[in-house]
This record gives sequence, structure tokens and C-alpha cells, in this order.
Amino acid sequence: MTCKNIRVVIVDDSLVAREMLFQILSSDPEIEVVGTAGDGQAGVDMVAKLRPDLVTMDIHMPRMDGLDAVESIMAYTPTPVLVVSSSVHGEGLGGAFEALAAGALEVMKKPEPKDWEDLERIGREIIRKVKLLSRVKVITHIRGRKRAGSSGVPVAPPATPPSSKAVISLVAIGSSTGGPSALMTLLSALPKGFPVPVLIAQHIADGFIPGLVEWLDGGCTIKVLSAGDGQSIDAGTAYLAPTGSNLEFDGHRTHFTAPKPGQLYIPSADTLFGSVAKAIRGQAVGVILTGMGNDGARGLKAMHDAGAKTIGQDEATSTVYGMPRAAAELGAVDRALPIDRIGAAVVEYVAGA
Repeated sequence: MTCKNIRVVIVDDSLVAREMLFQILSSDPEIEVVGTAGDGQAGVDMVAKLRPDLVTMDIHMPRMDGLDAVESIMAYTPTPVLVVSSSVHGEGLGGAFEALAAGALEVMKKPEPKDWEDLERIGREIIRKVKLLSRVKVITHIRGRKRAGSSGVPVAPPATPPSSKAVISLVAIGSSTGGPSALMTLLSALPKGFPVPVLIAQHIADGFIPGLVEWLDGGCTIKVLSAGDGQSIDAGTAYLAPTGSNLEFDGHRTHFTAPKPGQLYIPSADTLFGSVAKAIRGQAVGVILTGMGNDGARGLKAMHDAGAKTIGQDEATSTVYGMPRAAAELGAVDRALPIDRIGAAVVEYVAGA
């Protein structure tokens, strides 16, 4: 008999959603649902009592909403949290992304009765995410610790940038688990009038890119937009790749390309970085942020070998030190920095410092 070694608590005010998630997760022999709660406060109490390996968290609930519940859990009983929300469009999206900033790991669309025809695929993806995220070692996460030195992580003196004076014309970023809050920290450090465009490949569940764009745009001085196919790009604007397609850059315009067979992470940071290396070689800055797996490592190495400046998020401030580690092990990273110093380093490189 297979041991159920991943213990999960489901928090959602909808009985239908709780039952659907219960059935999906219980269908896997390695997962045990040890409790369900109908509001945030009950969820917080249950997590403190049962100490599960992972929590699935809705956002809009009575008594205590999901954002407050995530803040409480991450402050007092740090546990991996997967936000499962029906707020894919319009009002309510901010709560899902604020929950990521508060320490939740990822966000997924909540399965609904209208999804019955596609429920098997949705169920497989939820189970895959639960298994991956339950292994993440989360830490106490207090909101508001976004400025330099406030995270309690010792900050090393700045490394001396390379002396090359290549003109930088683009910044390319790849990120995954923990990426939305890392992107907010990085992009909000870029000043008004930032002189080059930014292209971003962020792994996130289908349907959440518009909400992520809206959330980031509201917290940053530079503009944040969804990328378009065949689009020319402007300085002082960050463009996020769509879900379901890879994003490439030809030196003038962005292009969407179909994922390769068996491609696990979409959009691919490797594809974005590789296209930038080919198109503009050393006239770019490549940044690889927190994330599970090794997507982006080979592409960042291509940028590095083409003469681009490259930065990796350090282990201490990464939610998951997977992608940055893989890039560092390939020799693709010039500078490993805490997330609250990466924005300043990008500004230095772009200014030719």
C-alpha cells in the first residue's frame, strides 16, 4: 500500500470547490487531504493545529479573506501556499497577487462545474503543482520587507561591474515560482524615463497574465504591458510574455512561437534569452530570478557568451533557488545579488556604469 506522504489543507468558502479539490487531490495515492475550511480564519487555525505540507487557498471568503490568511500563516506557521482562485479577470485579481507578495508560492485558476469536460487535465496540473510546491522550504514572511536591508539578509558590498562599455538596448528577465513578487521588487526600482525596454518570461497559470500585468503596472513607475505578436517595443516599458506561447525578440520586434513538444515551462525563459543573444548579442542585460527547475540557464549562458551582462537572484532571497542555481552552475551568471539590489544593478548596467 502506497503511503500518503503529502498532507494538504483546503481553504475555500465554496462547498462545491472544496469537494472538487478534495476529489482531485485524494485521487492521487501520495496526497492526503487532512482538513478543509470554509473561511480564512478557520484555515489559519487548522494549519496551526495540523501543520500540513501545503495549503490551497481561495481569496474571497467571509470572516478572514485569503490575503489576510496567507499573511497570518506565513508570519506564524510558514507553510507552502497554492492560491486557487476564480478571480482570473477584473476585480479581485489584486488579492491573488498580493497573496503572492505575502509569501504564497503560485496561483492557479479554481476548477468550476463548467470545466467538467477538461477536469482531467486541470486535475493533473493541480496535483503536479501540489507535489512540486509541497517540497519548497518556505520561511517566515512579514509583509513590507521590500527595501534594502529590511529582509534580515546580510547584504554584501556591491560587486564591481565589468568595465565593458557596450551600449545596452534591452533587459530580458526569466522567472517562475516566487517570480511575481520578485518582479514587483525589481521593476519598481526602475526609474521613470528608464531608457530601454524590458521583456519578461514568467511561468504562471493560464489566464493570470492580464492580472499580473495590471498588478505590476499599478506598483511601478515604468509601464507594464502584455506583449503583442509582431510588436515594436518602447523604452521605459516592460512586456510580459503570454501564457501558451514563447516570446522571442528579433532585434526590432517581439514574436510569439509555439512551444516545443514536451516543453514543461511556458513561456520559456531559454527561448527568450536565446533569441536576445542571437539578435543583439552583448547589447542586453539578462536576469534570472527565483523559480523551480532549470529553465533559462542555457539561454542566459548564450547571452553571457555573447557578451551580455547577466545577473542571478541569490539563494537567500529566492523562494526557490532552482533556476538561478542552474544558471550559476553553467557559468552563466556574472553577479548573484539579493532581489532588492537587482534593480539598481540593472540601472547601473544600462547607464554604462
